[in-house]
Amino acid sequence: MKKLNDFLSGLPMTIVSGVFLVLSFLLPKLDIVLPIDPAWISVIVSGIPLLYSAVRKLIVNSGISKISSALLITIAMIAAAAIGDLFAAGEVAFIMALGGILEDMTVNRAKKGLTKLISLAPTQGRLISNGREELIPAEKIQIGDMLRILPGEAITVDGIIVSGETSVDQSVMTGESLPVDKTVGDEVFCGTLNCFGAIDIKATKVGEDSSLQRLIRLVKEAENQKAPMARIADKCASWLVPAALLIAIITGLVTSDITRAVTVLVVFCPCALVLATPTAIMAAIGQATKHGVIIKSGSALEKMGKVDTIAFDKTGTLTVGKPSVSDIIVLSDINEDRLLSLAASAESKSEHPLGKALTAHARERGTEITDPTNFTMKVGKGITARVGNENIVCGNEQFLSSFDISLGVEAKRHLASLTQQGKACILVAANGECVGMIALSDTLREDSKSTVEKLKTLDVQSVLLTGDNINAAEYFAKKVGIDTCRAELLPEDKAKNIALLESEGKTVCMIGDGINDAPALKSASVGIALGSMGSDIAVESADIALMSDDISKLPYLKRLSNATVSTIKLSISLSMIINLLAVTLSVLGILNPTLGALVHNAGSCFVVLIAALLYDRKF
Repeated sequence: MKKLNDFLSGLPMTIVSGVFLVLSFLLPKLDIVLPIDPAWISVIVSGIPLLYSAVRKLIVNSGISKISSALLITIAMIAAAAIGDLFAAGEVAFIMALGGILEDMTVNRAKKGLTKLISLAPTQGRLISNGREELIPAEKIQIGDMLRILPGEAITVDGIIVSGETSVDQSVMTGESLPVDKTVGDEVFCGTLNCFGAIDIKATKVGEDSSLQRLIRLVKEAENQKAPMARIADKCASWLVPAALLIAIITGLVTSDITRAVTVLVVFCPCALVLATPTAIMAAIGQATKHGVIIKSGSALEKMGKVDTIAFDKTGTLTVGKPSVSDIIVLSDINEDRLLSLAASAESKSEHPLGKALTAHARERGTEITDPTNFTMKVGKGITARVGNENIVCGNEQFLSSFDISLGVEAKRHLASLTQQGKACILVAANGECVGMIALSDTLREDSKSTVEKLKTLDVQSVLLTGDNINAAEYFAKKVGIDTCRAELLPEDKAKNIALLESEGKTVCMIGDGINDAPALKSASVGIALGSMGSDIAVESADIALMSDDISKLPYLKRLSNATVSTIKLSISLSMIINLLAVTLSVLGILNPTLGALVHNAGSCFVVLIAALLYDRKF
């Protein structure tokens, strides 16, 4: 029965139903009489799914939810057919089917993101046992096992480094824009990427307990909590059905006219009410698509209209997500260009992201870069090289100290200030003396500050939720005008902060671009992902995607959503007024079932017209 129902309620058969309904109306006007009224096809095609829905809800649902708009329209359809007005019967069934298709078109969403997230889980690990390496399936790894992770490999399980040093790209888990230097005793996470040196780790969390599997589970749970958009007509059905039946029975008893009673049932059908929400949402989705905003569900658009808090991810959302040189501090008698030339030449053979970014900056400026000799690299600490006649050391303070190079008071003051701003610093020493430092930082998007300011004018509060360190988070939050900042958050922490905000009565929208944002995007009332640069998983997890990565579209989206909600409320109000007038005229005998069907069909068209105006409005 379900297969038949799905077939009949699909778009092709609904079109067939509409065609036969039009023939039923036009053929009598042309004095063409067929043995069977074409409206019968409409009644059968669109009526069976309606009847199936009404009966199913009566059986399956509990309490007042047994009464649905489908039940009222089924009663009206059967009553109209019983007195021979097949056009009226087919019309109410067709309008209901059309409304269902329009709504389904707005709520169908791709769910490939979870599959992609699962594909990130490593399938095998390099077990170290009795001095030998052996590749084994990931599911066979146990807590306490020793594993070797080579450069470029994904880390198989959560663990603690027992040997080796490296830098790990943790963006999949934390969203940090830069790889994190790791050494003996540091924790590493499943699914993150080992960038440089080989490391040996001791497994601490395996299988379903690993951080990546926990992330997958969070996305699954959040997906399951997402309820589909409830039809407004069904919400009203608990009083519409009893009211319609009562008025129809009273009308039939008082007037002794069964036609009037059936007309009441026909005009009482909430077809305009059914169409009010999906048509407005479809028009708004079309409007948004023209501006590069992909809205995947009608419920997201409705909820966006109620959003009063937007939670921003930092890296890749408020910022560009790539390190670039922000400060060049000279601490000796050499000039800035010479300092940059020495550092870029020494770092030109480095594979570290900071070294690459520094060298790229020098090339963009046209700074002279010479090939270094005697290049060595200490993973996570720094590099040494000979540039011309000078011995260059680049790295952190600890690395310079290992060469007996100390920092003066001024150097320490600059270093503390730059670190407080969340910037990464490369100290540069030449011939045993610190001659300067070069700071690198993520860069703020040009429109981040203006976007936050415009959201404030729409009474929307902004908060920052990031996996980055507290200094960088607070620095960027202050620059864009965000007062509430929560940093150093893992994916589950972001989701917990979303839940905490919503427990305070706020309607929260989360916007992010990384895999680590997926649980928060799912758990928020509305999730928005940056589409062109954001990860596929983030885009699939979100309700809305900004395809141009232009966060300045957020105020536009909020205004569009507000207008959509207002349009839906207006359409519902007008449909109720039209229904009230039509019921009154039906009771008075001015309308018959066919005229009643046309009147409430006109109301449905009016609702569609109002919704269509959203498509070309300027926001």
